[in-house]
Amino acid sequence: MILHTEVFGDGEPIVFLHTGLQTGMTDFEYQREYFKEKYKVILPDLRGHGKSGEKDLSNFFEDSAEDIATTLSHLGIESAHIVGCSLGALVGLFLGKRFPHKLKSLVLSGILPERPSNWSELHRKDVKRQSEILQSEELSRHFDNLHKSNWKHSLEIVKDKNWYPFEETKDLEGIAAPVLYIVGEEKDMETKGALLYPSLQDNVHVSIIPFASHLVHLEQPKIYTQILEEFIDNVK
Repeated sequence: MILHTEVFGDGEPIVFLHTGLQTGMTDFEYQREYFKEKYKVILPDLRGHGKSGEKDLSNFFEDSAEDIATTLSHLGIESAHIVGCSLGALVGLFLGKRFPHKLKSLVLSGILPERPSNWSELHRKDVKRQSEILQSEELSRHFDNLHKSNWKHSLEIVKDKNWYPFEETKDLEGIAAPVLYIVGEEKDMETKGALLYPSLQDNVHVSIIPFASHLVHLEQPKIYTQILEEFIDNVK
Protein backbone atom coordinates (compact mmCIF):
# COMPACT_ATOMS: atom_id res chain seq x y z
CA MET A 1 0.00 0.00 0.00
CA ILE A 2 1.36 3.43 -0.97
CA LEU A 3 0.73 5.84 1.89
CA HIS A 4 -0.31 9.46 1.58
CA THR A 5 2.97 11.30 2.12
CA GLU A 6 4.07 14.92 2.37
CA VAL A 7 7.64 15.78 1.38
CA PHE A 8 9.61 18.92 2.25
CA GLY A 9 13.11 20.02 1.30
CA ASP A 10 15.99 18.35 -0.49
CA GLY A 11 18.95 16.32 0.64
CA GLU A 12 19.34 13.08 2.54
CA PRO A 13 15.93 11.61 3.33
CA ILE A 14 14.55 11.52 6.88
CA VAL A 15 11.24 9.73 7.47
CA PHE A 16 9.24 10.73 10.56
CA LEU A 17 6.70 8.13 11.71
CA HIS A 18 3.95 9.67 13.80
CA THR A 19 2.30 8.50 17.01
CA GLY A 20 -1.16 6.95 17.24
CA LEU A 21 -4.15 9.04 16.11
CA GLN A 22 -1.81 11.68 14.68
CA THR A 23 -0.68 12.22 11.08
CA GLY A 24 2.51 13.06 9.26
CA MET A 25 1.60 16.74 9.36
CA THR A 26 0.39 16.96 12.98
CA ASP A 27 3.38 15.28 14.64
CA PHE A 28 7.13 16.06 14.62
CA GLU A 29 6.24 19.61 13.57
CA TYR A 30 9.27 21.22 15.21
CA GLN A 31 11.59 18.66 13.62
CA ARG A 32 9.93 19.10 10.22
CA GLU A 33 10.58 22.83 10.18
CA TYR A 34 14.14 22.38 11.40
CA PHE A 35 15.33 19.59 9.13
CA LYS A 36 13.61 20.66 5.90
CA GLU A 37 16.31 23.31 5.41
CA LYS A 38 19.01 20.68 4.85
CA TYR A 39 17.25 17.35 4.38
CA LYS A 40 14.38 15.78 2.46
CA VAL A 41 11.74 15.39 5.17
CA ILE A 42 9.24 12.62 4.45
CA LEU A 43 6.00 12.51 6.41
CA PRO A 44 3.75 9.51 5.68
CA ASP A 45 0.32 8.96 7.20
CA LEU A 46 0.31 5.40 8.54
CA ARG A 47 -2.51 3.16 7.33
CA GLY A 48 -5.82 4.09 8.90
CA HIS A 49 -4.49 7.56 9.74
CA GLY A 50 -4.78 10.94 8.06
CA LYS A 51 -5.28 10.69 4.32
CA SER A 52 -4.00 7.13 3.99
CA GLY A 53 -6.52 4.38 3.39
CA GLU A 54 -7.62 2.02 6.09
CA LYS A 55 -7.70 -1.38 4.41
CA ASP A 56 -7.01 -4.14 6.95
CA LEU A 57 -5.64 -3.22 10.39
CA SER A 58 -5.58 -6.77 11.78
CA ASN A 59 -1.85 -7.20 11.05
CA PHE A 60 -1.02 -3.56 11.54
CA PHE A 61 2.71 -3.60 12.27
CA GLU A 62 3.74 -6.11 9.61
CA ASP A 63 1.59 -4.40 7.00
CA SER A 64 2.70 -0.91 8.03
CA ALA A 65 6.35 -1.86 7.68
CA GLU A 66 5.62 -3.07 4.15
CA ASP A 67 3.66 0.14 3.51
CA ILE A 68 6.69 2.26 4.40
CA ALA A 69 9.03 0.17 2.26
CA THR A 70 6.59 0.34 -0.68
CA THR A 71 6.09 4.08 -0.26
CA LEU A 72 9.82 4.78 -0.17
CA SER A 73 10.34 2.73 -3.34
CA HIS A 74 7.47 4.64 -4.97
CA LEU A 75 9.25 7.89 -4.10
CA GLY A 76 12.49 6.57 -5.58
CA ILE A 77 14.23 6.43 -2.20
CA GLU A 78 16.49 3.42 -1.67
CA SER A 79 17.14 4.06 2.02
CA ALA A 80 16.47 6.73 4.64
CA HIS A 81 16.94 7.75 8.24
CA ILE A 82 13.84 6.39 9.99
CA VAL A 83 12.61 8.28 13.06
CA GLY A 84 9.57 7.16 15.05
CA CYS A 85 7.86 7.63 18.37
CA SER A 86 5.44 5.28 20.13
CA LEU A 87 3.26 3.67 17.43
CA GLY A 88 5.58 5.09 14.77
CA ALA A 89 8.64 3.69 16.54
CA LEU A 90 7.06 0.23 16.60
CA VAL A 91 6.45 0.49 12.85
CA GLY A 92 10.05 1.65 12.41
CA LEU A 93 11.28 -1.33 14.40
CA PHE A 94 9.30 -3.76 12.24
CA LEU A 95 10.59 -1.98 9.13
CA GLY A 96 14.18 -2.32 10.35
CA LYS A 97 13.80 -6.04 10.98
CA ARG A 98 11.89 -6.88 7.78
CA PHE A 99 13.48 -4.40 5.39
CA PRO A 100 16.93 -3.59 6.85
CA HIS A 101 18.18 -2.37 3.47
CA LYS A 102 15.76 0.55 3.72
CA LEU A 103 17.56 2.01 6.75
CA LYS A 104 20.41 4.47 6.84
CA SER A 105 19.71 4.67 10.57
CA LEU A 106 16.87 4.07 13.02
CA VAL A 107 15.75 6.37 15.84
CA LEU A 108 13.31 5.01 18.42
CA SER A 109 11.47 6.60 21.32
CA GLY A 110 8.37 5.88 23.35
CA ILE A 111 8.51 2.07 23.26
CA LEU A 112 8.57 -0.63 25.93
CA PRO A 113 11.52 -3.02 25.60
CA GLU A 114 9.89 -5.61 27.84
CA ARG A 115 6.48 -6.48 29.23
CA PRO A 116 5.96 -4.58 32.52
CA SER A 117 4.90 -6.60 35.54
CA ASN A 118 1.79 -4.38 35.81
CA TRP A 119 0.91 -4.64 32.12
CA SER A 120 -2.68 -5.67 32.86
CA GLU A 121 -3.25 -2.47 34.84
CA LEU A 122 -1.53 -0.30 32.23
CA HIS A 123 -3.60 -1.87 29.48
CA ARG A 124 -6.80 -1.31 31.43
CA LYS A 125 -5.94 2.39 31.79
CA ASP A 126 -5.20 2.69 28.06
CA VAL A 127 -8.55 1.18 27.16
CA LYS A 128 -10.27 3.52 29.60
CA ARG A 129 -8.55 6.57 28.06
CA GLN A 130 -9.63 5.51 24.61
CA SER A 131 -13.19 5.03 25.81
CA GLU A 132 -13.11 8.61 27.09
CA ILE A 133 -11.95 9.80 23.67
CA LEU A 134 -14.87 8.04 22.02
CA GLN A 135 -17.29 9.62 24.47
CA SER A 136 -16.00 13.14 23.87
CA GLU A 137 -17.90 14.93 21.11
CA GLU A 138 -15.17 17.55 20.77
CA LEU A 139 -12.38 14.99 20.35
CA SER A 140 -14.50 12.86 18.04
CA ARG A 141 -15.11 15.86 15.75
CA HIS A 142 -11.39 16.67 15.83
CA PHE A 143 -10.37 13.17 14.78
CA ASP A 144 -13.19 12.95 12.24
CA ASN A 145 -11.68 16.00 10.54
CA LEU A 146 -8.13 14.67 10.84
CA HIS A 147 -8.65 11.20 9.40
CA LYS A 148 -10.45 10.21 6.23
CA SER A 149 -10.73 6.59 7.39
CA ASN A 150 -12.73 5.50 10.41
CA TRP A 151 -10.12 6.31 13.08
CA LYS A 152 -12.15 4.43 15.68
CA HIS A 153 -11.10 1.17 14.05
CA SER A 154 -7.47 1.85 15.02
CA LEU A 155 -8.51 1.92 18.66
CA GLU A 156 -9.84 -1.61 18.38
CA ILE A 157 -6.27 -2.91 18.09
CA VAL A 158 -5.38 -1.79 21.60
CA LYS A 159 -8.40 -3.46 23.16
CA ASP A 160 -6.60 -6.77 22.78
CA LYS A 161 -4.43 -7.26 25.88
CA ASN A 162 -1.77 -8.91 23.72
CA TRP A 163 -1.61 -6.19 21.09
CA TYR A 164 1.83 -4.88 22.08
CA PRO A 165 4.65 -6.64 20.17
CA PHE A 166 6.97 -7.42 23.08
CA GLU A 167 8.52 -10.28 21.09
CA GLU A 168 9.78 -7.63 18.68
CA THR A 169 10.78 -4.91 21.15
CA LYS A 170 12.88 -7.25 23.29
CA ASP A 171 15.78 -6.97 20.85
CA LEU A 172 17.01 -5.28 17.68
CA GLU A 173 18.09 -8.46 15.97
CA GLY A 174 18.72 -8.11 12.26
CA ILE A 175 19.20 -4.32 12.32
CA ALA A 176 22.76 -3.52 11.27
CA ALA A 177 22.26 0.22 10.70
CA PRO A 178 23.13 2.63 13.54
CA VAL A 179 20.35 2.94 16.12
CA LEU A 180 19.57 5.80 18.48
CA TYR A 181 17.33 4.98 21.43
CA ILE A 182 16.21 8.30 22.86
CA VAL A 183 13.90 8.43 25.84
CA GLY A 184 12.49 10.72 28.50
CA GLU A 185 13.73 10.12 32.04
CA GLU A 186 10.22 10.09 33.51
CA LYS A 187 9.25 6.83 31.80
CA ASP A 188 11.23 4.28 33.79
CA MET A 189 9.78 1.33 31.85
CA GLU A 190 11.04 2.89 28.62
CA THR A 191 14.45 3.88 29.97
CA LYS A 192 15.19 0.18 30.53
CA GLY A 193 15.92 0.02 26.83
CA ALA A 194 18.85 2.39 27.36
CA LEU A 195 20.57 -0.45 29.23
CA LEU A 196 19.14 -3.41 27.33
CA TYR A 197 19.76 -2.55 23.71
CA PRO A 198 23.45 -1.51 23.92
CA SER A 199 24.13 -4.73 25.86
CA LEU A 200 22.80 -6.73 22.92
CA GLN A 201 24.35 -4.85 19.99
CA ASP A 202 27.27 -2.48 19.54
CA ASN A 203 25.51 -0.31 16.91
CA VAL A 204 23.18 1.27 19.50
CA HIS A 205 23.47 4.79 20.91
CA VAL A 206 21.29 6.00 23.77
CA SER A 207 20.16 9.31 25.17
CA ILE A 208 18.01 9.90 28.25
CA ILE A 209 16.52 13.39 28.22
CA PRO A 210 15.54 15.08 31.51
CA PHE A 211 12.15 16.65 32.14
CA ALA A 212 10.51 14.51 29.46
CA SER A 213 8.25 11.49 29.35
CA HIS A 214 6.68 9.38 26.58
CA LEU A 215 6.56 12.04 23.85
CA VAL A 216 10.10 13.30 24.25
CA HIS A 217 10.20 14.96 20.79
CA LEU A 218 7.26 17.17 21.83
CA GLU A 219 8.19 17.76 25.47
CA GLN A 220 11.83 18.69 24.80
CA PRO A 221 11.88 19.47 21.07
CA LYS A 222 15.08 21.52 20.98
CA ILE A 223 17.17 18.99 22.93
CA TYR A 224 15.67 16.07 21.03
CA THR A 225 16.36 17.73 17.68
CA GLN A 226 19.93 18.63 18.60
CA ILE A 227 20.69 15.05 19.61
CA LEU A 228 18.96 13.69 16.52
CA GLU A 229 20.98 15.96 14.23
CA GLU A 230 24.24 15.03 15.94
CA PHE A 231 23.41 11.36 15.53
CA ILE A 232 22.49 11.66 11.84
CA ASP A 233 25.60 13.76 11.11
CA ASN A 234 27.76 11.01 12.58
CA VAL A 235 26.04 8.34 10.51
CA LYS A 236 27.18 9.92 7.25
